[in-house]
Amino acid sequence: MGLNYYLTMRLVILPQALKIVIPPTVSILISAFKDTSLVVIIALWDLLKTTQSVISNPEWMGFSREAYIFIAILYFLGCFS
Repeated sequence: MGLNYYLTMRLVILPQALKIVIPPTVSILISAFKDTSLVVIIALWDLLKTTQSVISNPEWMGFSREAYIFIAILYFLGCFS
């Protein structure tokens, strides 16, 4: 092809390698996230406490349902992705 080493790596080899490597890597990251249930529970507890303190602010009084729905969506995306 007439490409030097760096162009061959950048234009031919790396795109093929990344196409193969990215899905298992994402799978491993999701698995590691799910396996750390204690950390998830602590983070969820902290997120709930933060939400409760925000809701107790008079400016945010009417948005409790939206805040809890947002937390539920975050938890769902983290655990069931």
